[in-house]
Amino acid sequence: MLLVLLLLPMCWAVEVKRPRGVSLTNHHFYDESKPFTCLDGSASVPFDQVNDDYCDCKDGSDEPGTAACPNGSFHCTNTGYKPLYISSRWVNDGVCDCCDGTDEYNSGIVCENTCKEKGRKERETLQQMAEVTREGFRLKKILIEDWKRAREEKQKKLTELQAGKKSLEDQVELLRTLKEEAEKPEKEAKDQHRKLWEEQLAASKAQREQKLATSAFQELDDDMDGAVSVAELQTHPELDTDGDGALSEGEAQTLLGGDTQTDATSFSDRIWAAIRDKYRSEVLPTDLPSPPAPALTEPREEQPPVPSQPAEEEDEEEEETEEEEGGEEGEEEDSQETPPPVVPPQTASPTEEDKMPPYDEQTQAFINAAQEARNKFEEAERSLKDVEESIRNLEQEISFDFGPNGEFAYLYSQCYELTTNEYVYRLCPFKLVSQKPKLGGSPTSLGTWGSWAGPDHNKFSAMKYEQGTGCWQGPNRSTTVRLLCGKETVVTSTTEPSRCEYLMELMTPAACPEPPPEPPASGNHDEL
Repeated sequence: MLLVLLLLPMCWAVEVKRPRGVSLTNHHFYDESKPFTCLDGSASVPFDQVNDDYCDCKDGSDEPGTAACPNGSFHCTNTGYKPLYISSRWVNDGVCDCCDGTDEYNSGIVCENTCKEKGRKERETLQQMAEVTREGFRLKKILIEDWKRAREEKQKKLTELQAGKKSLEDQVELLRTLKEEAEKPEKEAKDQHRKLWEEQLAASKAQREQKLATSAFQELDDDMDGAVSVAELQTHPELDTDGDGALSEGEAQTLLGGDTQTDATSFSDRIWAAIRDKYRSEVLPTDLPSPPAPALTEPREEQPPVPSQPAEEEDEEEEETEEEEGGEEGEEEDSQETPPPVVPPQTASPTEEDKMPPYDEQTQAFINAAQEARNKFEEAERSLKDVEESIRNLEQEISFDFGPNGEFAYLYSQCYELTTNEYVYRLCPFKLVSQKPKLGGSPTSLGTWGSWAGPDHNKFSAMKYEQGTGCWQGPNRSTTVRLLCGKETVVTSTTEPSRCEYLMELMTPAACPEPPPEPPASGNHDEL
């Protein structure tokens, strides 16, 4: 088509006698020496009824140059430009539809012939398109050669990686064995260290419990006869078992295991565990620091000197002081009847001895050796995984369908963006399409690579991206990317012709077809 249009200036105008509105290709149907047969074969009429402004044929073919038949067609010759068919209804309607003005021959309208100017602009456009096609195709051939070289290099690298993978696998297995061998003595030494520490911890805890039990026994043994009796146990009502607030004789005897009294050994072995959580010491623990004097904790601010008071005020204060002292004596007498404050037995708080001590030199040596073996194994394993991933990527890229000659391969590792008023569209060929709000926000998937989607005769003219983010109460988003010939690779447009179905256009040299041969130098003829 490009060649035909570019050769338009070389064509001579051929004038063939034919009725108005008939094209050169149909002129042989209109022979004035015999009756005219409608093109649909529905009827025959005398030739003088052709273009008589009366519609005789159902298909309107007897009135190609008038507006008599609404379903007829008028042919614009448009010498110097492209011929055109228009509806017969537009003939002599006062509007110039043909660039040569032949459709308005009897309307009183004078139409300027613009065919030559249109033809000139059309030829310029076609020449520009032809130049783009030629340059794009030149770049396409370079892309094809680049892919051939790159494919050979990737194949060579793949072969090297596959060969190196076997030695890496052997190395990983060797280091795995060395790691497991180094971890055995490490585990034994660490287990032994923990066992010794736990035994020491248990012994220390038992010693603390024994100390608490001895202290409680001494507090309960009021008469210091070396035994705790039922009556002595009843002095601790917090040991009440039935919830009435008092420890009865029966409850106390039950706590003593049915005996009337217990010695220190039996108390420590049997009784203390049963009462430990409820028991409250009668005195403050000796290891707790005494409440510090206020002057030591909070330094007093210097007070201004107090002026001496008159004698009468002093007498009144003496009387008040005597009354207060008398009141305090009464309070002291009452306090003698109130039991002393109870303090729970102090559970040993975590100390340094509750923390596992550092490993001994031999155990630490085992740990260091095992850790070094683990590090070497993990490093080799990471290297193997990296090699395996590189092999997978290379195999996928080498086997990918990048077009008849691999011309689209250069798009594989690229991404292209198009910014509109609302969104930034991003196309990563053979991977994904996404859109992101221009003013910020999370991207939305418009589909991931599906397949080539062009027609059978031009499969590589379109790409299909599927299974994008689902629309609200609708299907998953998808995108068709139409590939157009261009000297540069750029996304030119993005639209949404149907809900959740996007259409994107990508210009690329890889889509440029082989151009037709350049036409010979044109002469001065510019008429068809």
